[in-house]
Amino acid sequence: MRVFLDANIIFSAARADGAMRRLLALAEAAGHELWADVYVFEEARRNLAAKTPEGLAVLDAIARRIRVGSLPATQNLAQEAMALPEKDRPVLAAAIHHRCDRLVTGDRTHFGAYYGKQLHGVRIVSPAMLAEELLN
Repeated sequence: MRVFLDANIIFSAARADGAMRRLLALAEAAGHELWADVYVFEEARRNLAAKTPEGLAVLDAIARRIRVGSLPATQNLAQEAMALPEKDRPVLAAAIHHRCDRLVTGDRTHFGAYYGKQLHGVRIVSPAMLAEELLN
């Protein structure tokens, strides 16, 4: 399974050795591919630099373990993405473009209405939903 990571997931995994880091390790150990996009990675990097600069070294280590793609500038956004705030649209578009099976995000405010739903082949899940799926 290809799992696309939103910036908040990457940020949390880099910031502290806690649940998000364990979730990534669990997915890797089960043989799943972890994906992100340059856009998402840069957002995580900016937030870490501002809030927890010591996490930048961990972020670099995470970057070496996952596939980081780039969304073409001409990529058309899915119609469903248009209901999202402008800053979140590229996240869904990238997950679709990279043919990921899951988009894991902790952003309940903007993605919560989509939790458990599949959009263009990508099922949007919370970290807890992904953990439950990986453990069953």
